Amino acid sequence: MTSSTNASLAGRTAIVTGGGTGIGAACATRLANDGMNVTICGRTESRLVDVVDRIKASGATGAIRHQVTDVTVEDDVAALVAGHVDAFGRLDGFVANAGGGGGMGPYHLLDTEEFIRVLHLNVMGTMLSVKYSVPHLVAAGGGSFVGMSSLAGHKTHVMFGAYCVAKAGIEEMMKNAADEFGEVKVRFNAVRPGFISTEIMEGIPRESAVYDSYIENTPLNDVGEPEDVANLVRFLVSDEARWITGTAINCDGGHHLRRGPDFRSFIEPAIGHDALVAKAPVGG
Repeated sequence: MTSSTNASLAGRTAIVTGGGTGIGAACATRLANDGMNVTICGRTESRLVDVVDRIKASGATGAIRHQVTDVTVEDDVAALVAGHVDAFGRLDGFVANAGGGGGMGPYHLLDTEEFIRVLHLNVMGTMLSVKYSVPHLVAAGGGSFVGMSSLAGHKTHVMFGAYCVAKAGIEEMMKNAADEFGEVKVRFNAVRPGFISTEIMEGIPRESAVYDSYIENTPLNDVGEPEDVANLVRFLVSDEARWITGTAINCDGGHHLRRGPDFRSFIEPAIGHDALVAKAPVGG
Protein backbone atom coordinates (compact mmCIF):
# COMPACT_ATOMS: atom_id res chain seq x y z
CA MET A 1 0.00 0.00 0.00
CA THR A 2 1.56 3.29 -1.08
CA SER A 3 1.54 6.41 1.04
CA SER A 4 -0.41 8.28 -1.67
CA THR A 5 -3.20 5.71 -1.45
CA ASN A 6 -3.33 5.98 2.31
CA ALA A 7 -3.38 9.76 2.06
CA SER A 8 -6.74 9.72 0.29
CA LEU A 9 -8.42 8.31 3.39
CA ALA A 10 -6.36 9.73 6.25
CA GLY A 11 -8.46 12.03 8.43
CA ARG A 12 -11.71 11.15 6.73
CA THR A 13 -14.54 9.32 8.47
CA ALA A 14 -16.94 6.47 7.79
CA ILE A 15 -19.78 4.50 9.34
CA VAL A 16 -19.97 0.73 8.91
CA THR A 17 -23.24 -0.95 9.87
CA GLY A 18 -23.20 -4.58 10.90
CA GLY A 19 -19.62 -3.98 12.01
CA GLY A 20 -19.51 -6.55 14.78
CA THR A 21 -18.87 -9.61 12.60
CA GLY A 22 -17.65 -10.88 9.26
CA ILE A 23 -17.56 -8.51 6.32
CA GLY A 24 -18.50 -5.45 8.38
CA ALA A 25 -15.68 -6.01 10.86
CA ALA A 26 -13.23 -6.53 7.99
CA CYS A 27 -14.36 -3.30 6.30
CA ALA A 28 -13.99 -1.31 9.52
CA THR A 29 -10.54 -2.77 10.09
CA ARG A 30 -9.36 -1.93 6.58
CA LEU A 31 -10.69 1.63 6.69
CA ALA A 32 -9.26 2.36 10.16
CA ASN A 33 -5.89 0.90 9.19
CA ASP A 34 -5.85 3.29 6.23
CA GLY A 35 -6.43 6.27 8.52
CA MET A 36 -10.19 6.75 8.53
CA ASN A 37 -12.05 7.51 11.76
CA VAL A 38 -14.73 4.84 11.88
CA THR A 39 -17.96 4.17 13.78
CA ILE A 40 -19.22 0.60 13.72
CA CYS A 41 -22.71 -0.37 14.76
CA GLY A 42 -24.79 -3.44 15.40
CA ARG A 43 -27.31 -4.80 17.86
CA THR A 44 -24.93 -6.78 20.09
CA GLU A 45 -22.59 -4.52 22.05
CA SER A 46 -20.18 -7.25 23.16
CA ARG A 47 -19.33 -8.06 19.54
CA LEU A 48 -18.81 -4.39 18.73
CA VAL A 49 -16.50 -3.95 21.72
CA ASP A 50 -14.45 -6.95 20.64
CA VAL A 51 -13.96 -5.51 17.16
CA VAL A 52 -13.08 -2.05 18.50
CA ASP A 53 -10.51 -3.56 20.86
CA ARG A 54 -9.03 -5.69 18.08
CA ILE A 55 -8.70 -2.71 15.72
CA LYS A 56 -7.10 -0.55 18.40
CA ALA A 57 -4.65 -3.32 19.23
CA SER A 58 -3.69 -3.62 15.56
CA GLY A 59 -2.16 -0.15 15.65
CA ALA A 60 -4.68 1.41 13.27
CA THR A 61 -3.97 5.06 12.52
CA GLY A 62 -7.66 5.91 12.40
CA ALA A 63 -9.88 6.19 15.45
CA ILE A 64 -12.58 3.59 16.07
CA ARG A 65 -15.79 3.78 18.12
CA HIS A 66 -19.02 1.80 18.36
CA GLN A 67 -22.70 2.58 18.82
CA VAL A 68 -25.45 0.03 19.44
CA THR A 69 -27.97 0.41 16.62
CA ASP A 70 -30.86 -1.44 15.05
CA VAL A 71 -30.86 -0.26 11.43
CA THR A 72 -34.58 -1.03 11.07
CA VAL A 73 -35.42 1.57 13.75
CA GLU A 74 -35.42 5.08 12.31
CA ASP A 75 -34.54 6.84 15.56
CA ASP A 76 -31.57 4.49 16.01
CA VAL A 77 -30.17 5.31 12.57
CA ALA A 78 -30.67 9.03 13.09
CA ALA A 79 -28.83 8.77 16.43
CA LEU A 80 -26.05 6.70 14.83
CA VAL A 81 -25.26 9.34 12.22
CA ALA A 82 -25.61 12.19 14.74
CA GLY A 83 -23.31 10.43 17.19
CA HIS A 84 -20.70 9.84 14.51
CA VAL A 85 -20.72 13.48 13.39
CA ASP A 86 -20.56 14.67 16.99
CA ALA A 87 -17.50 12.48 17.55
CA PHE A 88 -15.61 13.14 14.32
CA GLY A 89 -17.06 16.35 12.87
CA ARG A 90 -17.94 15.02 9.42
CA LEU A 91 -19.03 12.01 7.40
CA ASP A 92 -17.25 10.98 4.20
CA GLY A 93 -18.28 7.36 3.70
CA PHE A 94 -21.05 4.99 4.67
CA VAL A 95 -20.91 1.20 4.33
CA ALA A 96 -24.42 -0.21 4.70
CA ASN A 97 -23.40 -3.76 5.51
CA ALA A 98 -26.09 -4.74 8.04
CA GLY A 99 -28.43 -7.36 6.67
CA GLY A 100 -29.31 -11.02 6.71
CA GLY A 101 -31.64 -13.73 5.50
CA GLY A 102 -34.09 -16.23 6.90
CA GLY A 103 -37.33 -17.99 6.13
CA MET A 104 -36.07 -20.27 3.38
CA GLY A 105 -38.50 -22.21 1.20
CA PRO A 106 -40.65 -21.97 -1.94
CA TYR A 107 -42.66 -18.77 -2.21
CA HIS A 108 -46.06 -20.40 -1.81
CA LEU A 109 -45.01 -21.71 1.62
CA LEU A 110 -43.13 -18.69 2.96
CA ASP A 111 -44.19 -17.09 6.23
CA THR A 112 -45.37 -13.58 5.40
CA GLU A 113 -44.08 -11.96 8.57
CA GLU A 114 -40.65 -13.52 8.12
CA PHE A 115 -40.56 -12.31 4.52
CA ILE A 116 -41.34 -8.78 5.68
CA ARG A 117 -38.70 -8.98 8.43
CA VAL A 118 -35.97 -9.83 5.92
CA LEU A 119 -37.06 -7.02 3.62
CA HIS A 120 -37.09 -4.54 6.49
CA LEU A 121 -33.64 -5.57 7.69
CA ASN A 122 -32.00 -5.29 4.29
CA VAL A 123 -33.99 -2.75 2.28
CA MET A 124 -35.39 -0.50 4.99
CA GLY A 125 -32.13 -0.59 6.91
CA THR A 126 -30.26 0.58 3.81
CA MET A 127 -32.85 3.24 2.96
CA LEU A 128 -32.70 4.73 6.45
CA SER A 129 -28.92 4.74 6.21
CA VAL A 130 -29.15 6.70 2.96
CA LYS A 131 -31.76 9.05 4.40
CA TYR A 132 -29.68 10.16 7.37
CA SER A 133 -26.21 10.04 5.85
CA VAL A 134 -26.79 11.98 2.63
CA PRO A 135 -27.00 15.50 4.14
CA HIS A 136 -23.68 14.96 5.92
CA LEU A 137 -22.00 13.42 2.86
CA VAL A 138 -23.09 16.49 0.91
CA ALA A 139 -21.84 18.81 3.67
CA ALA A 140 -18.44 17.14 3.46
CA GLY A 141 -18.21 18.11 -0.20
CA GLY A 142 -19.25 14.73 -1.51
CA GLY A 143 -18.66 11.17 -0.42
CA SER A 144 -19.26 7.50 -1.03
CA PHE A 145 -22.10 5.22 0.03
CA VAL A 146 -21.64 1.47 -0.42
CA GLY A 147 -24.66 -0.83 -0.23
CA MET A 148 -24.01 -4.50 0.49
CA SER A 149 -25.77 -6.65 -2.07
CA SER A 150 -24.96 -10.29 -2.83
CA LEU A 151 -24.55 -12.82 -5.58
CA ALA A 152 -28.17 -13.57 -4.66
CA GLY A 153 -29.20 -10.10 -5.82
CA HIS A 154 -28.77 -11.05 -9.48
CA LYS A 155 -28.38 -14.86 -9.65
CA THR A 156 -31.20 -17.19 -8.65
CA HIS A 157 -30.77 -18.86 -5.27
CA VAL A 158 -33.49 -21.50 -5.29
CA MET A 159 -35.45 -21.58 -2.01
CA PHE A 160 -33.64 -18.52 -0.60
CA GLY A 161 -36.85 -16.55 -0.22
CA ALA A 162 -36.83 -12.85 0.65
CA TYR A 163 -33.05 -12.45 0.70
CA CYS A 164 -32.75 -12.44 -3.10
CA VAL A 165 -35.52 -9.87 -3.46
CA ALA A 166 -34.04 -7.69 -0.73
CA LYS A 167 -30.56 -7.62 -2.25
CA ALA A 168 -31.95 -6.81 -5.69
CA GLY A 169 -33.82 -3.94 -4.03
CA ILE A 170 -30.60 -2.59 -2.56
CA GLU A 171 -28.96 -2.59 -5.99
CA GLU A 172 -31.83 -0.63 -7.52
CA MET A 173 -31.73 1.81 -4.60
CA MET A 174 -28.03 2.46 -5.19
CA LYS A 175 -28.67 3.14 -8.89
CA ASN A 176 -31.46 5.60 -8.20
CA ALA A 177 -29.54 7.35 -5.43
CA ALA A 178 -26.49 7.67 -7.67
CA ASP A 179 -28.65 9.48 -10.22
CA GLU A 180 -30.34 11.67 -7.63
CA PHE A 181 -27.20 12.82 -5.82
CA GLY A 182 -24.61 12.88 -8.58
CA GLU A 183 -24.74 16.66 -8.89
CA VAL A 184 -23.62 17.02 -5.27
CA LYS A 185 -20.77 14.51 -5.77
CA VAL A 186 -22.14 11.72 -3.57
CA ARG A 187 -21.49 8.33 -5.13
CA PHE A 188 -23.57 5.20 -4.56
CA ASN A 189 -22.43 1.69 -5.48
CA ALA A 190 -23.30 -1.86 -4.52
CA VAL A 191 -20.94 -4.73 -3.78
CA ARG A 192 -21.96 -8.31 -4.57
CA PRO A 193 -20.10 -10.79 -2.36
CA GLY A 194 -20.30 -14.45 -3.32
CA PHE A 195 -19.58 -17.29 -0.91
CA ILE A 196 -17.51 -15.60 1.80
CA SER A 197 -16.16 -17.33 4.90
CA THR A 198 -18.30 -15.62 7.55
CA GLU A 199 -20.28 -16.68 10.58
CA ILE A 200 -23.47 -16.83 8.52
CA MET A 201 -22.02 -19.09 5.86
CA GLU A 202 -20.76 -21.45 8.55
CA GLY A 203 -24.38 -22.63 8.70
CA ILE A 204 -23.89 -24.47 5.41
CA PRO A 205 -22.43 -27.94 6.15
CA ARG A 206 -19.17 -28.56 4.31
CA GLU A 207 -20.35 -32.04 3.38
CA SER A 208 -23.53 -30.98 1.59
CA ALA A 209 -24.85 -30.57 -1.94
CA VAL A 210 -25.38 -26.85 -1.29
CA TYR A 211 -21.75 -26.28 -0.33
CA ASP A 212 -20.57 -28.31 -3.32
CA SER A 213 -22.78 -26.25 -5.62
CA TYR A 214 -21.04 -23.06 -4.46
CA ILE A 215 -17.55 -24.41 -5.07
CA GLU A 216 -18.36 -26.14 -8.38
CA ASN A 217 -19.85 -22.93 -9.77
CA THR A 218 -16.95 -20.70 -8.70
CA PRO A 219 -14.22 -20.52 -11.36
CA LEU A 220 -11.56 -19.74 -8.74
CA ASN A 221 -12.73 -22.93 -6.97
CA ASP A 222 -12.54 -21.62 -3.42
CA VAL A 223 -14.30 -19.57 -0.76
CA GLY A 224 -13.64 -15.85 -0.36
CA GLU A 225 -12.55 -14.10 2.82
CA PRO A 226 -14.13 -11.00 4.42
CA GLU A 227 -10.93 -9.12 3.64
CA ASP A 228 -11.53 -9.66 -0.09
CA VAL A 229 -14.76 -7.69 0.18
CA ALA A 230 -13.16 -5.09 2.46
CA ASN A 231 -10.48 -4.38 -0.15
CA LEU A 232 -13.16 -3.56 -2.73
CA VAL A 233 -15.14 -1.45 -0.27
CA ARG A 234 -12.01 0.49 0.64
CA PHE A 235 -11.46 1.27 -3.05
CA LEU A 236 -15.04 2.45 -3.54
CA VAL A 237 -14.81 4.75 -0.52
CA SER A 238 -11.57 6.30 -1.74
CA ASP A 239 -10.84 9.01 -4.32
CA GLU A 240 -9.44 6.32 -6.61
CA ALA A 241 -13.10 5.45 -7.34
CA ARG A 242 -14.17 9.08 -7.89
CA TRP A 243 -15.59 8.30 -11.35
CA ILE A 244 -17.50 5.17 -10.32
CA THR A 245 -21.12 5.47 -9.30
CA GLY A 246 -24.43 3.70 -9.84
CA THR A 247 -22.95 0.27 -10.39
CA ALA A 248 -22.80 -3.14 -8.71
CA ILE A 249 -19.44 -4.93 -8.56
CA ASN A 250 -19.03 -8.67 -8.13
CA CYS A 251 -16.63 -10.01 -5.52
CA ASP A 252 -17.31 -13.71 -5.90
CA GLY A 253 -14.39 -15.55 -7.48
CA GLY A 254 -16.27 -15.54 -10.80
CA HIS A 255 -19.40 -17.24 -9.47
CA HIS A 256 -21.62 -14.82 -11.41
CA LEU A 257 -20.40 -16.45 -14.63
CA ARG A 258 -22.25 -19.65 -13.80
CA ARG A 259 -25.32 -20.38 -11.70
CA GLY A 260 -26.35 -19.75 -8.12
CA PRO A 261 -26.61 -22.44 -5.44
CA ASP A 262 -29.63 -24.68 -5.05
CA PHE A 263 -31.04 -24.95 -1.52
CA ARG A 264 -33.71 -27.53 -2.37
CA SER A 265 -31.78 -30.24 -0.54
CA PHE A 266 -32.37 -28.31 2.70
CA ILE A 267 -36.16 -28.20 2.21
CA GLU A 268 -37.31 -31.12 0.06
CA PRO A 269 -36.59 -33.96 2.51
CA ALA A 270 -38.97 -32.43 5.05
CA ILE A 271 -41.95 -31.78 2.76
CA GLY A 272 -41.48 -33.81 -0.41
CA HIS A 273 -41.07 -32.69 -4.01
CA ASP A 274 -44.76 -32.29 -4.83
CA ALA A 275 -45.30 -29.87 -1.97
CA LEU A 276 -42.12 -28.06 -2.94
CA VAL A 277 -43.52 -27.20 -6.38
CA ALA A 278 -47.12 -26.70 -5.20
CA LYS A 279 -48.45 -29.89 -6.79
CA ALA A 280 -49.83 -31.10 -3.48
CA PRO A 281 -50.48 -29.56 -0.05
CA VAL A 282 -47.89 -30.13 2.67
CA GLY A 283 -48.69 -33.42 4.31
CA GLY A 284 -51.14 -34.30 1.53
